[in-house]
Amino acid sequence: MRAVHRDHAAAGAEALTAATFRVAPYSLRTLGSSTAPPAWRPSPSGWARDGAAEAGRASVVLGSMTTLEDCLATRPRARRRHARARAQRDRRAAGRRRLRRAVARDLQHGREARQAAAAAATTGLAVVVSFTCVAGGRLLSGEDAADAARAVELEGVAAVGVNCTRRDEVMPALVRIAGATRRPLVAYANNAWSAADSPWLRDDPAGPELYALRALAWSAAGARLVGGCCGTTPAHIAAVARALRAGR
Repeated sequence: MRAVHRDHAAAGAEALTAATFRVAPYSLRTLGSSTAPPAWRPSPSGWARDGAAEAGRASVVLGSMTTLEDCLATRPRARRRHARARAQRDRRAAGRRRLRRAVARDLQHGREARQAAAAAATTGLAVVVSFTCVAGGRLLSGEDAADAARAVELEGVAAVGVNCTRRDEVMPALVRIAGATRRPLVAYANNAWSAADSPWLRDDPAGPELYALRALAWSAAGARLVGGCCGTTPAHIAAVARALRAGR
């Protein structure tokens, strides 16, 4: 994991997301466990910092808070049942990490996003909120991304945007969000997704230069934190970094 962070930092990443996204109950259940395996217990933020140091860079390290369940749009009961307990766990966990920012990501419901953002903000960290969207600037739940952005207009939230979304669907969502908040925007898209249970997020892979062109458009639309999600590689990040530097 340290090597993954090192390679992305060397490619030009100014921010690295700690590998905490899948250390969640729904992921651990697939391993037949309720706690993280020993190999996951060293500080994920430490892996990111060490990787950046090996690359000779001082990248900002972001903590990652996930959703209550995968594909929450089809599991509203699970969301309601676990919302309070999960918010409390996230608050304690985020408070233990030596981080510069917290990221509540892949969020699919406005109410859950508000709970996650409020919990993260109690740590004193700057909070970045990003939503997973489908066609027409809507969340997986069907909510308008603009309404979801308004739901997280909370003290401590530093930026709002879109992640884990098809490349062509990022811009419509950004436009909706930009009309609802004055905060900086976030954009990092899928670049190939093959999970059988998430066909609405499937996208064909694009090469680094094509992906970078999309990133330039997101930047022009107001995105100030631009990167890559599923299927992107250090080569994609390097292309994005070059394109953004050239466009300044």
